[in-house]
Amino acid sequence: MTDIASDRQIRIFDTTLRDGEQAPGCSMTLREKLRIAKALSELNVDVIEAGFPAASPGDFESVKAIADANFGPIICGLARCNASDIEKVHAAVKGANRHRIHVFVATSKIHRDHKLKMAKEEIIKSAVGAITMARELCDDVEFSPEDASRTELSYLAEVVTAAIEAGATTVNIPDTVGYTVPAEFDNLFHYLMSHVPGIKDITLSVHCHNDLGMAVANSLAAVQAGARQIECTINGIGERAGNCSLEEVVMAIKTRAEFFALETGIDTTRLYPTSRLVSSITGMHPPRNKAIVGENAFAHEAGIHQHGMLQHSSTYEIMRPEDVGLSSSSLVLGKHSGRHAFRDRVQELGFELDEFETNRAFQEFKKLADKKKDLYDGDIEAIIMNVDNASSGPWALQSLEVQTSTDQPAKATVTLIDENAEVASATAGGDGPIAAAFQALEQVTGVVLTLKNFELHSASRGEDALGEVTVTVEHDGSSYRGNGTSVDIVEAGSRACLEVMNRILRRKNRGGDTNSAADAERATI
Repeated sequence: MTDIASDRQIRIFDTTLRDGEQAPGCSMTLREKLRIAKALSELNVDVIEAGFPAASPGDFESVKAIADANFGPIICGLARCNASDIEKVHAAVKGANRHRIHVFVATSKIHRDHKLKMAKEEIIKSAVGAITMARELCDDVEFSPEDASRTELSYLAEVVTAAIEAGATTVNIPDTVGYTVPAEFDNLFHYLMSHVPGIKDITLSVHCHNDLGMAVANSLAAVQAGARQIECTINGIGERAGNCSLEEVVMAIKTRAEFFALETGIDTTRLYPTSRLVSSITGMHPPRNKAIVGENAFAHEAGIHQHGMLQHSSTYEIMRPEDVGLSSSSLVLGKHSGRHAFRDRVQELGFELDEFETNRAFQEFKKLADKKKDLYDGDIEAIIMNVDNASSGPWALQSLEVQTSTDQPAKATVTLIDENAEVASATAGGDGPIAAAFQALEQVTGVVLTLKNFELHSASRGEDALGEVTVTVEHDGSSYRGNGTSVDIVEAGSRACLEVMNRILRRKNRGGDTNSAADAERATI
């Protein structure tokens, strides 16, 4: 690495598929991980941490599939400091043209005494051995001293020095539990810069959690003090309160370029579409007031703000909506719009669909256009996000009829059609229309589920807005998540439930893994 002071480029290391997926309820299927990895490559991140291969066979296969797809960024896998983990990471990532092995071990006193029960010397020996082995397999090796922000500075410097001497090409300093504050973190990095020989010859990285709401601020403090890689996630998802938010830290560096004098290679116009993709897949929607990608981020209701905006947008907006991938217009298409207009709007929103996906999405668009007068960008996005789920049988929803009354149990009749065009129907009752529809679906498919969570999110504006429903259910001791969209909440919920049922049935038919949301063994830095 060149002299830190003259190096303006900040690497963006995205760990949405590893640390982000560890957030409760955020586990993803292989297909979903590939979609996100492709979106991250289009966003132009430098490194994708695709997973923790030793956690489970499913994690190994997903990391391998992402590496073999060769989307462009460096593909990284996480490993503890043991031979088995390191070998699994190498086997998983070696198919990528550019790949990295990331090893970690805890260094703080609280971790040494209570988790590892290891002496300082043992930890350094473990780290050096792991880095040495990893370098024999791969030229690009990252090392993380877990819980670095609560590690004694002198010992941390000793560990980092040993890691560099062993061959680490990137050293990452994690604030694993979101404990530090910007001034303290600045001091930590300056201490390392002045006490670790050879530190300017490697890439110094930062990885912050958001337990005190300072992950972005701490990451920015670190880059001001010499870090040149930021580890972050889309929408800031991750364990507990999450990680440093990619979109926030990137736009901070871009918007305040005169202050930071730094830059990233991120295509910021892809931030909003990527955020929407991740929130749709994980079911974790950003709060309305979330910086950069929240629904209110570029909305103005106060009269004095609106007046200022009409005079000049810079009075109350420090960024343009277009800079993060938001359209300057909201009302886009209607029932008389044709395929070419639809395709153009999809491309303007930042999505790339093949011919089959475009046709499927256009069919769903026309169905929706018959149900509501005005279609907004959010409606189009919701259709695109869910078109994959709608086409992954064996069952598809043909019709749904619901009867409700204030003094009688709800009743629902569902009609499904399978891949052989055979139709099956069932009628069931329940405490409410959702429960009745789910019961009817269970009768047709034979898959019995236990509903754990039902989340509704409006995709656009108005009383006829398209609703996005995310359900979390259990089946045979495993947890699953499904998504569905419709202007009707009951239909959206039924589609979400049917998506899970289809996944379970496909697994039974092929005798393979369902890619459930059940947690595997995880590691954190």
